[in-house]
Amino acid sequence: MIEYINETTDYLKNKGFENPEIGIVLGTGLNQLIEHMDVLKEVSYNHIPNFPTATVEFHKGKLIYGILEGKKIVVMHGRFHIYEGYSPQDVTYPVRVMKQLGIHTLLISNASGALNLNFKKGELMLIEDHLNLQGSSPLAFKGVSLLGERFVDMGEPYDINIRHQFKTLAEQHNITLHTGVYASVLGPQLETKAEYRMLKIIGADAVGMSTVPEVIVANHLNLKVAAISVLTDECDPDNLNPINIEDIIATAKQAEPKLILLVKALIKGL
Repeated sequence: MIEYINETTDYLKNKGFENPEIGIVLGTGLNQLIEHMDVLKEVSYNHIPNFPTATVEFHKGKLIYGILEGKKIVVMHGRFHIYEGYSPQDVTYPVRVMKQLGIHTLLISNASGALNLNFKKGELMLIEDHLNLQGSSPLAFKGVSLLGERFVDMGEPYDINIRHQFKTLAEQHNITLHTGVYASVLGPQLETKAEYRMLKIIGADAVGMSTVPEVIVANHLNLKVAAISVLTDECDPDNLNPINIEDIIATAKQAEPKLILLVKALIKGL
């Protein structure tokens, strides 16, 4: 893997990806941030050596480099999921490459379902902790200790200082920003009523199918990491309506300006 990472990194450096400070992973329906960047370079995933290729139709599949609020950033415009048939190592490979390129901070967004009935569709949730229910770990492979400490401490996986900054910025801009626990499941099927009840019992406030593998690897690489969920539906098992993926994406787009405002303000202050 070290050889692959070096090969990928060299390719991107030769393409002009020079010393980014911050990496960003954009989730489902969340891509308008690109319009706020001064884009300098972009490369399709299928042109990058050793990179997976996004197979979900609403994930664009480009790595983008540019300037946002005076900082050099690299953005994953489309992410990978285990439910697409990738291994946890495939899903998190771009995080390792971004670290090798030079980032010190990783910001992640996703679309998720609200289990906490005090949270409403279209609001944001700052992830303060998570439940890994995907049945695997991106660190469970031979030779992982060559890339970092095998037994990574996950007592505080989401950077406290960045979380505090996000909360302060949300208050300043009058944006509702809940805090909660994110459960990451395998998917791609949505949850049953019984599964929603179980997730609530074990302490989850929102549920999705991503993010946790990237956060684990970010901690493995000693990156500062923070993540925000856009709550795109309300998962009340006693009043459950059929899921409409188009509606989820539309809700994400409607809520996205609030997320962009927070991310831009955070980056400006980093």
